[in-house]
Amino acid sequence: MAERKVRVRFAPSPTGALHIGGVRTALYNYLFARQHGGELVFRIEDTDSHRFVPGAEEYIIESFKWLGIKFDEGVSFGGNYGPYRQSERRDIYKKYVKQLLDNGKAYYAFDTPEELNAKREAVSNFQYDAHTRMEMRNSLALPKEEVEKLLADGVQYTVRFKIEPGEEVHVNDMIRGDVCIKSDILDDKVLYKSADELPTYHLANIVDDHLMEITHVIRGEEWLPSAPLHVLLYKAFGWEDTMPRFAHLPLLLKPEGKGKLSKRDGDRLGFPVFPLEWHDPKTEEVSSGYRESGYFPEAVVNFLALLGWNPGTEQELFSLDELVQAFDISKCSKSGAKYDYKKGIWFNHEYILRKSDEEIAQLFAPIVANNGVDASMEQVTAVVHMMKDRVDFVKELWPLCSFFFIAPTEYDEKTVKKRWKEYSAQQMTELAEVIEGIDDFSVEGQETVVMKWVEEKGYKLGDVMNAFRLTLVGIGKGPGMFDITAFLGKEETLKRLRRAIEVLH
Repeated sequence: MAERKVRVRFAPSPTGALHIGGVRTALYNYLFARQHGGELVFRIEDTDSHRFVPGAEEYIIESFKWLGIKFDEGVSFGGNYGPYRQSERRDIYKKYVKQLLDNGKAYYAFDTPEELNAKREAVSNFQYDAHTRMEMRNSLALPKEEVEKLLADGVQYTVRFKIEPGEEVHVNDMIRGDVCIKSDILDDKVLYKSADELPTYHLANIVDDHLMEITHVIRGEEWLPSAPLHVLLYKAFGWEDTMPRFAHLPLLLKPEGKGKLSKRDGDRLGFPVFPLEWHDPKTEEVSSGYRESGYFPEAVVNFLALLGWNPGTEQELFSLDELVQAFDISKCSKSGAKYDYKKGIWFNHEYILRKSDEEIAQLFAPIVANNGVDASMEQVTAVVHMMKDRVDFVKELWPLCSFFFIAPTEYDEKTVKKRWKEYSAQQMTELAEVIEGIDDFSVEGQETVVMKWVEEKGYKLGDVMNAFRLTLVGIGKGPGMFDITAFLGKEETLKRLRRAIEVLH
């Protein structure tokens, strides 16, 4: 058989915000497709009409746009294998349901929900399968005439897949190796419901993957129990030769305790589990997003890529292109990955350091302006240069840096108690005179003159500098003193110095 072009897909349901686990699945599909010169398809699986949430589809598309994960075809992207929305493919599915029925691979079931519930109550661990199907109301157990009459009368039915017992089903998983399941433990899954004329996930999924020529199905571990059924469906259709290869990704686990990562974990520990902020149209609840929390998309992608996959080297910082080069799906972990949200913050800090001062300044400038300060881009960039290594998010810069733009009107009590000595006013008055006489107000120019003065006077450098910092900043924080004064300029430095002497004297 000729080597087929790699085609993978990400197929979310529009039932709400996109969970970060779904983002990672899409990312791994993207990396795999790019690595093999293949294509990534975006499909919407909306066969469950009851769970549809308005705005969810647009939200999902917007999330990937922000993250920089690009699709080659699918809903809103176009392509030759459409329609890409399952609700628009009803007639396609009906044809394949009929094929299974005609070939004796599936059958009509007329059991009502009440009848099924009664059976479940009467028989513990009841399973609709080869052992029980002849006791139920279906086209295998009922006379042909009765079946025809029920269909003619428009009685609601489902179509169930007929699973033969005694078969070993092999799933060749790219991460987990050969997974073997005995068909006896599988039930006759419902593939189609006449009530809404829509297939269930299992049938739609197989038919779509086949018709869209998907070569690899990379999805979450929660789908592993369904994989044997999917393999049997491929066989039933006679599509074994083109059946995609499977890879079931490890789950994202809670940061602490056991179980899958949930939105509640994020709410409790204060981190987002959605890429963008989500406004639930039903509950009106607002959930935080990575974008609105101030994360860079590249940092989120880098962080997610390493949750459940390891490059086998010490490298932690990867651009998207570097990830494409390094990614190896067989190196994905079999066991779940703990969601270390603090590491996500670390990545954001690293990306702040990686970006140029100019880039960060572009993001910080509107925050400065919103605080009523009219600063030049040059000034904002200079502050970013001095302070960006101290923050994890751009929004954290203002509380740390506001003193560069706004003179302190009050002085931190604790710092005053600790740093302002009985002789500080005298020393600061002298320092003001020294500064007045400095012609070269560069960092080096000031440092030479001030240090010489401290030495000649025999003052303690710590006492002078701590008091000096308090006068300019209002608290005991900030970068090097001469970096601050060089930024403020002589006039503003003296103004602040003299005001503080007056207030603190």
